[in-house]
Amino acid sequence: MRCPHCGETLALWVCKRCGAETLEGSLYCCHCGQPIVKEEECEQGSAERIPCSDGNCIGTINDLGICNVCGKPFVHEKA
Repeated sequence: MRCPHCGETLALWVCKRCGAETLEGSLYCCHCGQPIVKEEECEQGSAERIPCSDGNCIGTINDLGICNVCGKPFVHEKA
């Protein structure tokens, strides 16, 4: 796929749920809304995962410090 403005080739991912192409770096599939999970996020052990601080979300915090499902930044709890 090419950018309609500059002509640059855009990297795409294929949604594992519906098979549609979605721009690389998207948090959700543009067609079905399925959260996009990178392979390296799947390999992370359960002891290493940090749950989303939202309280209602089932996602985990990725290397960028944001939730891989809802996209909210991680908020450290105050002791």
